[in-house]
Amino acid sequence: MNLEAEMSVKRKKYSKQFKLDTILLYENGNKSMAQLERELGITDGLLAKWRAELLEAKDEQAAFPGNGNLPESEARLRQLERENAELRQEKEILKKVLGIFSKDAK
Repeated sequence: MNLEAEMSVKRKKYSKQFKLDTILLYENGNKSMAQLERELGITDGLLAKWRAELLEAKDEQAAFPGNGNLPESEARLRQLERENAELRQEKEILKKVLGIFSKDAK
């Protein structure tokens, strides 16, 4: 890729809330960082970077000071992707619980 092409590549910006929600989703879930990154369509290693930034800030208010404005349609898509990932995790948990109770009932 030449320099002109590299300069024309747009970087995605993520809101502070998206970053915090994604970190929380990872910490409360049972998926690897890579798996969650793929599901949410974010760059490999970005979740680890966000977690490190949050730990370094030691305060959610001080973390992620950039504006991170996404177009409304992109923000909505990200929100739906997060909700979808949460619902998938809940579904997996319910399957496991159902399996446990089914074994106990026999």
